[in-house]
Amino acid sequence: MGDRLENLTNAISLLKKQGIQAVNTSAVYETAAWGNTDQASFLNQAILAETNLTAAQLIRKILKTEKQMGRVRKEKYGPRIIDIDILLFNEETYRYPFLKVPHPELQNRRFALVPLAEIAAEVMHPVLKKNISELLAVCPDTLAVKKYA
Repeated sequence: MGDRLENLTNAISLLKKQGIQAVNTSAVYETAAWGNTDQASFLNQAILAETNLTAAQLIRKILKTEKQMGRVRKEKYGPRIIDIDILLFNEETYRYPFLKVPHPELQNRRFALVPLAEIAAEVMHPVLKKNISELLAVCPDTLAVKKYA
């Protein structure tokens, strides 16, 4: 919702103020909405970040950032100002009620895999034991993911 590109830029800036430094970013990609297809297309970007935070602390900072930007959780897969996910956290796995890492649907979503492959193609999925490029090659999702002009 709103200025989608500006929302991505603002999110990175707000995260930096909380000790989450983007060290590499993918290009921005546009994708048809996934899950609830009756809405505008989404912009997606992957970010490799460095932080001294634990995964649990990181998700709290992410949720705080989303709230600062005006995100209101109304409906699953509905339109939103920003949606920040932790796709991977080093080689670690977490299964908390509030956080699952690696993201449980990563291997099924081209809109996440395409930008992630751009910056972390050889990174190994700690559960599936395939790298991001391998996951992308067999991803069942057929939605087009194109670079945003």
